[in-house]
Amino acid sequence: MKTQHHLALCADDYGAAAHVDAAIDRLAHAGRLAAASMLVLRSRWPEAARRSHLWPATVKRGLHFNLSDGFALSSELRRHWDVLPRLPALIALAHAHALPLAAIGAELEAQIDRFQVYVGAAPAFVDGHQHVHHLPGVRDLVLRTAHARGLAVRNTGRVEGPSAALKRRLIEFSGGRALQRELRRLHIPHNDLLLGAYDFEADDYRARMQGWLATLDGEDDSASALLFCHPGDSAARSSGDEIAAAREREAHYLESPAFSEDLAAAGVALGPAFAAARQAGGQSSSAG
Repeated sequence: MKTQHHLALCADDYGAAAHVDAAIDRLAHAGRLAAASMLVLRSRWPEAARRSHLWPATVKRGLHFNLSDGFALSSELRRHWDVLPRLPALIALAHAHALPLAAIGAELEAQIDRFQVYVGAAPAFVDGHQHVHHLPGVRDLVLRTAHARGLAVRNTGRVEGPSAALKRRLIEFSGGRALQRELRRLHIPHNDLLLGAYDFEADDYRARMQGWLATLDGEDDSASALLFCHPGDSAARSSGDEIAAAREREAHYLESPAFSEDLAAAGVALGPAFAAARQAGGQSSSAG
């Protein structure tokens, strides 16, 4: 079957834990990943960054900006929050325009700096742990930084798939749609559509993937699609990881021949992430 569509696969949460990093390492070396999004706040970050130096050069490394899990890196944000707020509280504060934005701006810079120190280069892109990068106020900081530094940004304004409709709409309307408008206006490199959202409860990850791949059949073949995933090893089950079982299922499938078979059956090939930026008028342009 002739391939008509391309899909970029991005693994999230690199640096979160050894069982996460090990699975992402294998997928990177196997040529399955176009990108990995990295958490820099954990104590294992220096080791994770070192391991990522061994990946193929085609795998882009980005910052998974974290405002909802653990402790802040910057002294400015720690003065406001001893512990980072959980996602529902953060969303409520953002939509009430009650976030300490100056301190969050300092935190973004601190996380980028920590990324650069251990990776030895700036992040190729920025997104958000639990999509926090698109929240009101936060997105302006992310957009300003990305525009100034020439970074790509994960677009959460169009989240497609055959299921998880409520979750997909919540992502879009909690800030994704507004983010998409600004990405287009500012000509910042981004994906046109986002796949991969589900409740982490489904036992058959392969069926989910087949549904996401089928979604591409109705897309223009120039549209850039990014699918985010959360692979991890079986050690996650004893780690207290809330999505441990889902991580294991995802890694098992993505490493298997079944994934290649499903790509071929759908006429989809794995390709690079953020290869094109959608312009305000709907035209595409190169954005290496």
